Amino acid sequence: MRRSSENPILTRHDIPDVPPDVVDVTSVFNPGAIRVGDRYALLLRVQTRGRETVLMAAESEDGEHFAVRPSLVKIDRLDAVDETIYHIYDPRLTRIGDVMYMMFAADVDGACRLGIATGENLDQFRLVSFGSDIDTRNGVLFPEKIGGRFVRLERPNLVAVDGGVSSGSEIILAESDDLVTWNPVGSVMNGRPHYWDELIGSGPPPVKTRDGWLHIYHGIARHFGAGIYQAGAVLLDLQNPCRVVARSRCNILEPRELYEMVGQVPNVVFPGGMIVDDIDSEGFAAPGSTVRVYYGAADTCVGLALTTIDELLAACHA
Repeated sequence: MRRSSENPILTRHDIPDVPPDVVDVTSVFNPGAIRVGDRYALLLRVQTRGRETVLMAAESEDGEHFAVRPSLVKIDRLDAVDETIYHIYDPRLTRIGDVMYMMFAADVDGACRLGIATGENLDQFRLVSFGSDIDTRNGVLFPEKIGGRFVRLERPNLVAVDGGVSSGSEIILAESDDLVTWNPVGSVMNGRPHYWDELIGSGPPPVKTRDGWLHIYHGIARHFGAGIYQAGAVLLDLQNPCRVVARSRCNILEPRELYEMVGQVPNVVFPGGMIVDDIDSEGFAAPGSTVRVYYGAADTCVGLALTTIDELLAACHA
């Protein structure tokens, strides 16, 4: 992938103040991305000086230069959740039909939950479901039903890491009839010990191609001591996404620039948003289409990497 010459495309200096709490923020990173009409849109994870996380929206005409709205994104019905929610973060955006869905991670006591909300615009969402059974993260919805059911990828947090947090080395597939009750279908892929993707988690929602579901994921190399977050690509079967058709042997993006190597969490590229410019009438991504991947850099700022569907498919088979 090729980095934008404008990188980092968003830093804390681009975030407008929203008093009283969101003033002179610490960082902005890990955005979700979607097309809204003829505009590119991001849903941003913004961290305040109190180390609280809020969501803010940004829009662009060219997909590179974004204006951040001076308001906070609201999620109705969050107050109905029984657990205490400390942070909501890492939003992933998917459109199924005419409905825009946001899947997000939420920190509660001793665990991470996945929430799903719907929105007609980027300012206001309504909570549909909030998980309460397992500690899981990195949830993404497929952009269409498979076998008549909603389908998502997620990463159970079953691996303890330094610092008391939990991570994971397996991405699984789950399905639901109503977006509320989710049932595991099976394992999709595991981390590869000793290589760049020892721990793994989903990035942006999968994109439909005629070769399969194209999915960008993050991998963490732990054998250097501190973790190094990188990005790779995998191709999943259209009818059975548990079956991996092809998977990149090497990463397709790794921390190389100063803004990716130095920050709140050094050595991180963390893809969360992906916009494909050309989709045909049957919902398939055009092979030569430009692909814009939006990623968090060092948990501090936002970067943009450019590629094409053809290049990503070739990386899967390399």
